[in-house]
Amino acid sequence: MPPIVLTVNGKRQSVDVAPDTPLLWVLRDNLGLTGTKFGCGIAQCGACTVHLDGTAVRSCVMPVAAAAGKRVTTIEGLSPSRSHAVQRAWIADDVPQCGYCQSGQIMAAAALLAKNRSPSDADIDAAMTNICRCGTYQRIRAAVHRAAQEA
Repeated sequence: MPPIVLTVNGKRQSVDVAPDTPLLWVLRDNLGLTGTKFGCGIAQCGACTVHLDGTAVRSCVMPVAAAAGKRVTTIEGLSPSRSHAVQRAWIADDVPQCGYCQSGQIMAAAALLAKNRSPSDADIDAAMTNICRCGTYQRIRAAVHRAAQEA
């Protein structure tokens, strides 16, 4: 079977894995990008959220073959200097508690703001379906609003 080619964080990558290998494991195990986390494995918690051609997807259930020829952006590629408006807002509002879900939360928020520059609370609640076991939802919502104002 030929290698699967995809673009991850702007860099063309070729991986020699089974086509049904979850994108999450390719990112973490084959490419060493460990910022994307494993949470539930069934696309419910959102810890594994990455962007596929700009859309937030749950990488734990996304076969790598579905990402072939597409642009994948992980938390490492969102802004390596942490200058993205969402990253700055997360820091300013001191959002993380344990931090485990935060890379997925940030990626979901960035995808939301790319489509909706001025989301309401209802828009945020509808788009931010990631689970935070520490319950930082109020800070997450505040940070999304802050990022929308700064972007």
